[in-house]
Amino acid sequence: MARNQRERKAARVANKDKRPKAVARYIRLSSRKVKIVIDLIRGKSVEEALAILAYTPKAAAPVVEKLLLSAIANAENNLEMDRSNLYVAECFADQGPTLKRYRAQSMGRATPIRKRTSHITIILDQQAKV
Repeated sequence: MARNQRERKAARVANKDKRPKAVARYIRLSSRKVKIVIDLIRGKSVEEALAILAYTPKAAAPVVEKLLLSAIANAENNLEMDRSNLYVAECFADQGPTLKRYRAQSMGRATPIRKRTSHITIILDQQAKV
């Protein structure tokens, strides 16, 4: 039994993605609004993505910018990659748990309010040297 677990763990470690990434969880923005912003930076170089985010007038832009800076720091400090060769390989926003609240309405009724959250992931990669 223990041998199988060790083998499975060794296989997981061998297949683990070596690309730098950063994940922000339970962000108080809906994933639908975040996806608009991350679609702008997907496939761009890191410097170009930061410039785009600095001038994007959306509520998700500062959150995604902070997350991108975290992914860059992970690449530089943990994997010793050069910042000038990095680009945004993958980025996606998944739906997180929804906070359910109620608001008073007329005639003694209550209306549900759904406060949505999201999990944002940014994965970087190095451009191939030509």
